[in-house]
Amino acid sequence: MSEQKSDDLEIRYTEVGDAPFLKQWLLEPSIGRWFPLADEVEIEDAVQRWVGFYRYRCSLTAVKNGVPCGLATLYLQPYKKLAHQCEFGIIVGHGYRGQGIGSQLLKNLIHLAKTQFHIELLHLQVYSENPAVHLYQRFGFKEFGNQPKWIKELDGSYTGRSFMEKDLLE
Repeated sequence: MSEQKSDDLEIRYTEVGDAPFLKQWLLEPSIGRWFPLADEVEIEDAVQRWVGFYRYRCSLTAVKNGVPCGLATLYLQPYKKLAHQCEFGIIVGHGYRGQGIGSQLLKNLIHLAKTQFHIELLHLQVYSENPAVHLYQRFGFKEFGNQPKWIKELDGSYTGRSFMEKDLLE
């Protein structure tokens, strides 16, 4: 994958040095609320897992004006019988939403999944109320299931999640 530039936005492979930005985004309450992470220890673990995929060149970082502003990672399967399908994660930093960055990351991630890793089925989990559901639908992802009581919040309420997928062979 070559670097993709559009005006002041660059999409490049993720680097280890992007980890502090991802951690900062996940610590931001308006962003962290869409991830099932309870504290900084869990966030640090998630950051290490996400950024750890950089070594396989299956993680992309959006950079605007020289500053990382979003990240998307393919969670490649280590088993041959599962290698045709893949889950992914995507995040856009606070202050960078609504600028098409998520769309650019997702477009490039889908291209990477198809051309470099021969992924046939791309899927994700998303909070049912997450506005990003509309982005995924726009890119052709379809809901194939849901779990209404996925997360039990500290106040006893539940948050649901939707499972979505896109057939990359269509």
